[in-house]
This record gives sequence, structure tokens and C-alpha cells, in this order.
Amino acid sequence: MTIQTTRLSDPAVRAFVAAVNHHDRESFMALLAPGATMTDDGSDRDLVDWVDREIFSSHGHMEVDNESNGGRSLIARYSNDTWGEMRTRWSFTVDEDGRITRFETGQA
Repeated sequence: MTIQTTRLSDPAVRAFVAAVNHHDRESFMALLAPGATMTDDGSDRDLVDWVDREIFSSHGHMEVDNESNGGRSLIARYSNDTWGEMRTRWSFTVDEDGRITRFETGQA
């Protein structure tokens, strides 16, 4: 059963998923703290290059199936034009200002 984006618990994570699904790169980038980092399958990646390639130029979309850790850990079906659909895990670190300082993703 998919969790509606509007029902996700953590406001920063909710905004992240909404920005991905609305292909809103400007809103997405505004959610990130300066110097934010990310990993994909355990490897550090260049965040800007990765989000442009894996989300925005390839029409990324998240369907969240499960959340835990106060809404900062997700299991989602992620799809894009490059890879099709896969089951993925997402984990977020959010600072006191509500901005994402790090996210980690990979196959679940």
C-alpha cells in the first residue's frame, strides 16, 4: 500500500518526495543544506550530477511503501527513464533548520 506523499511524517522528506515527483529541481535544491552529501548503493556521489542524471533528466518518481525512523527512512518503488522501476531504500539526515544535509539511497 503506497503512502500518499502528503501523509509522510517528516516535513523535509515530504517536500523531497514532492519535489522529485513534480520534477521541481528548484524546490528540490532549496531543501538541501549547503554542502549536502549523498550516497548511492554505499558509494559517495557528486550530489548535483547524480540528481540531474538520476532524477531530473530521467523523470524520476517515488512511490513510498513504508516509512520508519520518524519518517526519515523510506522504502520506495523508484522509477526513471534510465533504469525502470526498482525497490529502493532512502535515509535522510535533516538539520535543525529542517534542511537535508545528507541522503543515502540504494536498492532495497
